[in-house]
Amino acid sequence: MKKFIVHSEFEPSGDQPQAIEKLSQGFLNGDKYQTLKGVTGSGKTFTMAKIIERVQRPTLIISHNKTLSAQLYKEFKTFFPENAVEYFVSYYDYYQPEAYIPARDLYIEKDASINDEIDRMRLSATYSLMERRDVIVIATVSCIYGLGMPDLYKEMRIHIEKGDQLDIQKLSKDLISLQYSRNDMILDRGNFRIKGDVIDIFPAYMETDEAYKIELDWDEVSRIRRFNVITGETIEELDETVIYPAKHFVVPKDTLLEATKKINSEMEERVEELRNQGKILEAERLKTRTTYDIEMMKEMGYCSGIENYSGPISGRQKGQPPATLLHYFPDDFLCMIDEAHVSVPQIGAMYEGDRSRKQNLINFGFRLPSALDNRPLKFDEFEKKLNQVIYVTATPRKEEIKQSTQVVEQLIRPTGLLDPIVEVRPTEGQMQDIYKEVQERINRNERSLILTLTKKMAEDLTDYLLGLNLKVKYIHSEIDTFERVEILKSLRLGQIDVLIGINLLREGIDLPEVSFIALLDADKIGFLRSATSLIQIIGRAARNSDGKVVMYADRKSEAMQEALLETNRRREIQEKYNKEHGITPTTVKKAVEDILEREQKDIGEQVEIELSVLKKSANLFVPAQRKKLLAALKKQMEEYADNMEYEQAAIVRDQILEIEKTYGK
Repeated sequence: MKKFIVHSEFEPSGDQPQAIEKLSQGFLNGDKYQTLKGVTGSGKTFTMAKIIERVQRPTLIISHNKTLSAQLYKEFKTFFPENAVEYFVSYYDYYQPEAYIPARDLYIEKDASINDEIDRMRLSATYSLMERRDVIVIATVSCIYGLGMPDLYKEMRIHIEKGDQLDIQKLSKDLISLQYSRNDMILDRGNFRIKGDVIDIFPAYMETDEAYKIELDWDEVSRIRRFNVITGETIEELDETVIYPAKHFVVPKDTLLEATKKINSEMEERVEELRNQGKILEAERLKTRTTYDIEMMKEMGYCSGIENYSGPISGRQKGQPPATLLHYFPDDFLCMIDEAHVSVPQIGAMYEGDRSRKQNLINFGFRLPSALDNRPLKFDEFEKKLNQVIYVTATPRKEEIKQSTQVVEQLIRPTGLLDPIVEVRPTEGQMQDIYKEVQERINRNERSLILTLTKKMAEDLTDYLLGLNLKVKYIHSEIDTFERVEILKSLRLGQIDVLIGINLLREGIDLPEVSFIALLDADKIGFLRSATSLIQIIGRAARNSDGKVVMYADRKSEAMQEALLETNRRREIQEKYNKEHGITPTTVKKAVEDILEREQKDIGEQVEIELSVLKKSANLFVPAQRKKLLAALKKQMEEYADNMEYEQAAIVRDQILEIEKTYGK
């Protein structure tokens, strides 16, 4: 196998070397669960890359949302330019699942818009896993959903070698069985064309504008080359090649015909059951819908919603887990779960949500009971499929710690920045105290954040501070998306000095300009004031050398005590390290502007790439396609805003306005 080699101008520093050594050794010793407890800004991603380089195993990295996955994908592509770094997320730009709402007697048909480029990247991921071992796949939790049948996927591939005897008609039939389409005019992704003794095949998983050209001398393969579809330029001469299916869900015709018998048998049994229950309407509905799907499968080899029949088609027994992306990995793979305190619970919640929706469809005759087997993995099934795992988070849950053979800390930031000073102050006179702290930050051209527990308190506090001639805004869920985008941008640019909100400081928000955070009602019991939340909040002030967090409370809750102890412990270790190595953490004012400019550029490039893919999927002159694209863009913008990624949301908003202005709504 080709070796994993990290390409970077930096070398591990601080406590990165010990983290890399301990976790790598743990993996090589066979430890199933380990945890990397790394603070914000400590270079966890670089550590993850160096561990992969050390252990030399195929790796799956799971994160809890698309945006974070895209960020990780970009970083790992930079670290491993010579290896296969793949991206596996949900390929829907817009997705409305099939559902039935009994209370309103409302059936909602499945409606989806598939992102062609992400579909290619998903296929590229499985292709790489089938062909090589130096593979890193960055995925969201969508990786636990059913994904065809790996054995069939590999078995049905077409191998072509120079000197082989090749029957063009048979090859054409084989390609069609792999879900390729013949188009002799235009060569597009997932298509092939035949011109005399030359066959062009554009695999669904290839890099943009790359295809294979097979040349025959009579019936013998005389030449195989990879070429650029646009220019016709030869990229590489080959002795052999392998063509994998254009879809993950491919089934040989005889297997599909056999499956239709099972589906028909299940339908008859279920229809009889519904009739015995007096559900005549539901029975007839099920019979009509299923019979139509069976006929489509027999005639076309496919039907709308074929994934709902994946259980009988794959030959799985009732209740057996489906094959997922994890099943395409070799048995010895490494899994890293980023932001594990969020990602792991999310994985655990997927199954029940999916099942409750499908159960209604079954109860009311829209689907067969076997549709329940088209599902994500249950959490215990997910765990069983894992080989070895490293949880990566600044705030691991008790469950992760208990599972882990070792918890390795990474507390030293390459910048030398410390965890912020945290103080507890009484609630009496808190407004005057906050005003004084905020005024100090204004004098130093720095920003402040204030966290409340209720919307009303946020609004009242905003009015109070406005009355004191401060530039202040508040954010909560009822604020329009556009406005939320502008508010956060204004804070970073210095147009406002104070931002007030309820849950401003979710994972991943980077505000180096903020040096003061006021936390009201810090002693209240609840999710927003749990030890994990408090530690995450405190970490948001660690971007600035003058960072300070003040908790306003009349007592110290258990969560507060835990957060204070943890922060003080980290700060003590960081200070000791800085003293030993002569490091003075300082925040250069110009650097803040540089950071902002650079981040905005990177974010802009990332989002523009994603948007260009989206825009290519639609003809903007066709009203229906334009409407669908705008709906997908608005959904993406809202997702960015919900995740507090306001700069990304602003870029998408501008694209929406540009399309509406140029082409109409």
